[in-house]
Amino acid sequence: MSKTLSRIWTALVLLFLYAPILIMIFFSFNAGKSLSVFSGFSLDWYRQLFTRSEVMEALKNTLILAVLSSIIATLIGTAAAVGISKMRNRYVKNAVLSVSEVPMMNPDIVTGISLALLFTFVMTMLGLKSVFGFWTVLIAHVTFNLPYVILSVLPKIRQMDKHLPEAALDLGCTPLQSFFKVELPAILPGIFSGLVMAFTLSLDDFVISYFNTEDFQTLPIVIYGMTKRTVTPDMYALSTLIFGTVLLLLILSNLLSARNENKRLRLTPGGKKKKKEVGR
Repeated sequence: MSKTLSRIWTALVLLFLYAPILIMIFFSFNAGKSLSVFSGFSLDWYRQLFTRSEVMEALKNTLILAVLSSIIATLIGTAAAVGISKMRNRYVKNAVLSVSEVPMMNPDIVTGISLALLFTFVMTMLGLKSVFGFWTVLIAHVTFNLPYVILSVLPKIRQMDKHLPEAALDLGCTPLQSFFKVELPAILPGIFSGLVMAFTLSLDDFVISYFNTEDFQTLPIVIYGMTKRTVTPDMYALSTLIFGTVLLLLILSNLLSARNENKRLRLTPGGKKKKKEVGR
């Protein structure tokens, strides 16, 4: 009885969370503009979406920004995670971890305003008229993405067998070769998870982008401008495409993590036994 109630409760929670998205997806195929009457199946809103130059330009800007910021944040965050894991002083290590989590714990509006003030200060010091644009938004996105990458990579570093790098060094590898041939493959699932998370966060961000740009328009900013008038149904189509893309990336990330976890359990002594016990 308790299991049945638990399943019903879980199903209701999931329905509550995903009902708005399912309704949006459903009405993105509506032939009419109504959100209460389904006039018939149609792909007109998807066709109209690709004819709107303003939206397509904002989508291009958003994708370029998300790809670049996620790659840069992943590179820097992975290096930072490796550096943090090699720290010997526990107090310094905890202090660095706490500081690195600040951008993640801060409200977006605090991060956005503080970065805007920093860019304004630099602009004034250098005597520039305006620096707000693509580069300021890129730096802002890399800044708030870094903690998520670090926290995705660090657990994989802790799970890695500490004797593997030592064995590689004993077999003649340099520290750099040991990292790329032994450590990097072991932490790759964490790196990929951090990359996907950074990409989705950058794709979705509005507040930080809004405070740190002038002429560089991302998709959330353009959609926010539309809310002052009327959001047309082609935005439902665009949101459906973005949701599908993000969902696909998350599925790939989870599949990769599950595959590597199974591989780790197989290679670990007694791993199959542990796996069976977990399954029970």
